[in-house]
Amino acid sequence: MNILQPGRSGSSSVIRTLIIINVIAYVLLLIASEYAGNQPMKLLALHNWLSPDFKPWQIITHLFLHSTGGVFHLFFNMLALWMFGSALEQTWGAKRFTYYYFACGIGAALVHNTVVGFQLQPMIEAADLYLSNPSYTLFEQFISNHLPGSYDNAQINDFLVAWYNDRLNPGYITQSQVFVNDVVEFRTNIPTVGASGAVYGLLLAFGMTFPNAMILMLIPPIPMKAKYFVIVYGLIELSMGLRNSIEDNVAHFAHLGGMVFGILLILYYKKLDRNKFRQF
Repeated sequence: MNILQPGRSGSSSVIRTLIIINVIAYVLLLIASEYAGNQPMKLLALHNWLSPDFKPWQIITHLFLHSTGGVFHLFFNMLALWMFGSALEQTWGAKRFTYYYFACGIGAALVHNTVVGFQLQPMIEAADLYLSNPSYTLFEQFISNHLPGSYDNAQINDFLVAWYNDRLNPGYITQSQVFVNDVVEFRTNIPTVGASGAVYGLLLAFGMTFPNAMILMLIPPIPMKAKYFVIVYGLIELSMGLRNSIEDNVAHFAHLGGMVFGILLILYYKKLDRNKFRQF
């Protein structure tokens, strides 16, 4: 996307610093992964608080991490940070912009972890039910409702067929219990990385601060006023988040969380500025 009518020109020192830190973090993570495998991501990426890998500092550190498997994640986040953030930093000043950016990023993490925690509850309850009373039927139901798409479905189907043909074999129950525990551990420990939550907060702020600025979307290449652009993207994220597909690896509610915290902060800023104006 491209902003056809940007805000005023000037210095954007915070934006430059954030971009530099994110690029350096991406390179360091690539190097560290070569020597330490998944440990850096396990330590610094955001994990749900249901996971034993969750650490409080991850609420901030995940903002500077991007998937080592795709540089486009970093590129588009930094592009959006520069496009929407520059005008806001120049309008608000470095201090207010920095506070807003990190507040939106932290807020996005809190909303994401809260929503994901609720979304995982049906799976955890189904797993507990199965483990306490294992049966072929309950296992089939668990697989149908909670198995991530990354698993080998052909292998699972072969297992189900073999168990169906030999229902009295206790070995299948033992294997199925191990598998159910593995699925719960896998889905509970999926990490989240990226500055997208904070960036969506910037998008919201840009739309509210410069509502009539024109933004040209890349796909499709349609010019649109910023206020409508924000609404469209917000509705898309809400729709995808409520869909809650197991195979969707995008943190939609983190994006929405960044926007929610963004609008609350902007309303607070407007009230604060009005009160300061009345004092003169």
